[in-house]
Amino acid sequence: MQLLFESFDRAVYYLPGSRPAVFFLADKEGGGILINTPAYTPELLAQINAVMPLKFLFYPSHFGAVDVDAWREASGAQAMTYGHETRRINGTIDLVLDRENRFSRTIDFLPMSGRTESSCALRCKNKPGMVFFGPILSQGASGWPTLTEQPDDYSFENRLFGTLGLQDVKFEYAFTDDFDPQTSQFGPGADVAIQRELAHVFD
Repeated sequence: MQLLFESFDRAVYYLPGSRPAVFFLADKEGGGILINTPAYTPELLAQINAVMPLKFLFYPSHFGAVDVDAWREASGAQAMTYGHETRRINGTIDLVLDRENRFSRTIDFLPMSGRTESSCALRCKNKPGMVFFGPILSQGASGWPTLTEQPDDYSFENRLFGTLGLQDVKFEYAFTDDFDPQTSQFGPGADVAIQRELAHVFD
């Protein structure tokens, strides 16, 4: 795993070559959170647990859900996704999220449907803030995440409305399903950069 960010209470790792991108969030308060899952192997689980024991599997959308039950059974981790994504995931979801759910005092969720029926981002609110957008945003020409229309969007209109809600959200780092450590810009300064990118979309 590749370390992308580290602070006194949190670290973010990326699984090289994963598509959709798989991240491991080792958070002092929230625990070990795997965001998307790759094909399960005992060796990879051992690497993850060596950093912090795996406690949760979070799926921003069904795109990143691979070997869900294998990960659950081997690790004892709880699987979470938002709303209707549950119907599209081949595996058991322990917690179906809604707008009232909070992960911990410092971690919550940002439902932003449109890319899929119930896409949802995970946000770490304590500084430096970060958001795991999944497929909601994707890398633009500048390397920063932006809104790009896809031929299989559930509703691009919903995606447009959803990004308006980001105007008041403060965060320093942002990660997406198409993350590439060679070309992606992810922070600091992600909120300002993303608003700049989104302004071009609405022009």
